[in-house]
Amino acid sequence: MRGQVLDYSVQRNGGIITGTDGVRYNFFGLEWKADTPPVRGMMVDFDVNGNEAIGIYKALGTAGGSTPGAKSKPAVTLWNMFLGGLGAHKFYMGSWGWGIVYLATCWLWVPFLVSLVEVIHVILMSDDEFQVKVAEFQSKGPGAFSFFW
Repeated sequence: MRGQVLDYSVQRNGGIITGTDGVRYNFFGLEWKADTPPVRGMMVDFDVNGNEAIGIYKALGTAGGSTPGAKSKPAVTLWNMFLGGLGAHKFYMGSWGWGIVYLATCWLWVPFLVSLVEVIHVILMSDDEFQVKVAEFQSKGPGAFSFFW
């Protein structure tokens, strides 16, 4: 069955997955079969045993950003590196209000410094973490002053 990780706790070494059937399944860390730890929002494939998820694998093709309108980490990084001080990465992500603020204040050099911090943050993010954050950002409906962090 396919599903999505709703929550994962390192302390409990377990979490909850919602399946495509709408049912929530508990899982334990021992059932996690991927190299990377589970992250909230990650798509997974799993088997069901009662109300527990077993044999959980990260779903194939979920971190590639292959859906139309999906944002890619390399694109955000490049927009931010070369035109970040002018707000190009903000326009790319859909936060056009922040893009205008960056453009209007670029003569102060503050947007260049802020974009430097943002590009470092994006570079240090794992691909899975980036895709989860993009999914959360887009699910809220990116508005003029939405902030992707």
